[in-house]
Amino acid sequence: MAAPILAFEGLGLVQGAGWLFRGLDIFIEERDRLALVGRNGAGKTTLLKLLAGRIEADEGRRTVRPGARVVLLEQDPAVAGFSSLQDYALQGPDAPALHEVAAVADQIGVDLSREAATASGGERRRAAIARALAMNPDVLLLDEPTNHLDLAAIDWLENWLSRYNGAFIAISHDRTFLTRLTRSSLWLERGGIRRAEVGFGGFEAWTEKVYEEEARNAQRLDTKLAQELHWLQRGVTARRRRNQGRLRKLEEMREVRRSMQGPAGVARLAAESGESKTKIVIDAENVTKRFGDRTILKDLTLRVQRGDRIGIVGANGTGKTTLLRLLMGELEPDEGTVRRAKTLDRVVIDQQRKLLQPGKTVRDILADGGDWVEVLGQKKHIQGYLKDFLFEPGLADARIETLSGGEQSRLLLAREFARRSNLMVLDEPTNDLDMETLDLLQEVIADYDGTVLIVSHDRDFLDRTVTAVVGLDGSGKADIVAGGYKDWESRRKPQPAESSAAPKGRPAPSAPKVQTKLSFKEKFELEQLPERIEALNAAIARDEALLSDPALYARDPAGFERLTGAVADARAKLDAAEERWLELAEKAEALGG
Repeated sequence: MAAPILAFEGLGLVQGAGWLFRGLDIFIEERDRLALVGRNGAGKTTLLKLLAGRIEADEGRRTVRPGARVVLLEQDPAVAGFSSLQDYALQGPDAPALHEVAAVADQIGVDLSREAATASGGERRRAAIARALAMNPDVLLLDEPTNHLDLAAIDWLENWLSRYNGAFIAISHDRTFLTRLTRSSLWLERGGIRRAEVGFGGFEAWTEKVYEEEARNAQRLDTKLAQELHWLQRGVTARRRRNQGRLRKLEEMREVRRSMQGPAGVARLAAESGESKTKIVIDAENVTKRFGDRTILKDLTLRVQRGDRIGIVGANGTGKTTLLRLLMGELEPDEGTVRRAKTLDRVVIDQQRKLLQPGKTVRDILADGGDWVEVLGQKKHIQGYLKDFLFEPGLADARIETLSGGEQSRLLLAREFARRSNLMVLDEPTNDLDMETLDLLQEVIADYDGTVLIVSHDRDFLDRTVTAVVGLDGSGKADIVAGGYKDWESRRKPQPAESSAAPKGRPAPSAPKVQTKLSFKEKFELEQLPERIEALNAAIARDEALLSDPALYARDPAGFERLTGAVADARAKLDAAEERWLELAEKAEALGG
């Protein structure tokens, strides 16, 4: 076998009074596509810096194939001190050529002549991407590459990486990005690292199996440890089931929204009954907004009812913030009307963190310096509330400037969600948040009694939270689609041409029949799936038992590779079978058999 392009053997790093991790063995092969996943604070960013050679390890040996170039795309590009983004992109002895940086910058849409000091987060991120890709790396280390990018830039980056011939490791809160691009996973947990030949799409199922196996092994060694692992695994499974329940509820809300809308592509909603009118929060009718000669919105009609979760998407500059301001009453339309409920009480959470002033403490922000937080009109101790938002209770007296970007975003969420409101406006809420906090935010939104408006580029987040999507293209047109991001994206794809009238001699197609029970094919599939799941589990257990032989690789490398591939394939099939069984079982229950 060829030597890995990048390796770190016996990696150990001391942080504070102990080891952050120790004894890690990491091998990166050509064309590896790796998701690096771990809890907040596990050391993911630190590990990328170690692999890049930016910081020194306390133990271990780092080796890079001669001539190979390893490039790190950092989470926060250090543009301070440079007069322009071009100066930043061309810095250092290994700087890329100007024409190569300019070519990438043109494709990803960033003006490198922009002053670095006044550049937005998205512009800084694009400049950093242009620099990294123009360096022709053999290994790319990506730390939150989609942060502050709009959907168009994310699509471009995904397409570039899908054609990329080198290897990459990616840390990202963007589940869609990881699912589409990765083929293997590195799991950094409890100071150790595990690798599985499954992409991020299969990561959750894999980790549940790891927990289950650890609990079984620990049962034979230590009852207390087994109990801890048992509860940990149960917690993971319970959260997954809770999320599935919330997604079922969300789909029911989407069905209600679909029933309110007319045919595809029609923005005007159906006439409302008297009862529905009392639920209207915002009613925008035939709204047009221009800035100079440019039309931002043209003839938009949108009715937002109590409990709706509306996602607003589009590339930068298409008018997302303008639409928000129109809906909230901060701007007036040039044509049309926007009516709002008189009892509207809104809370706005934006990217600027204006409320988080340096010098203040967490206690100051949440409880005005006291010990109690008023959460939706009820008193709650600050330490308990901090735990609800994944903070250590000891952070109550930490100063704002000592918190990470993700912690500051989480603190802002904790503060704003404690306030009484019936309209929550979230402007790019997922930037700087880790996956655990995103899960928490999804749960909070799902349980929120009011209406939610969300501007976001995070496709998975939108799929898990919104009941309808308003998509802007920059020309003034707004597509309103019931459902999540996937529903909106599929609506944008060209559809086969259909005749507006039925051919002569052939009757017009009748309305589709409403399904009242599982089809024969679905019922048969539901009956057969448990047997298939059992067979796949047995095959995985058999092959993993063979792989547990420590001498197998030395004795039969080809056999080891074959078994590894077979296990990965079986796991993917098992995940698909379990998801299909759950889908059919829930459908059967909903239809009454």
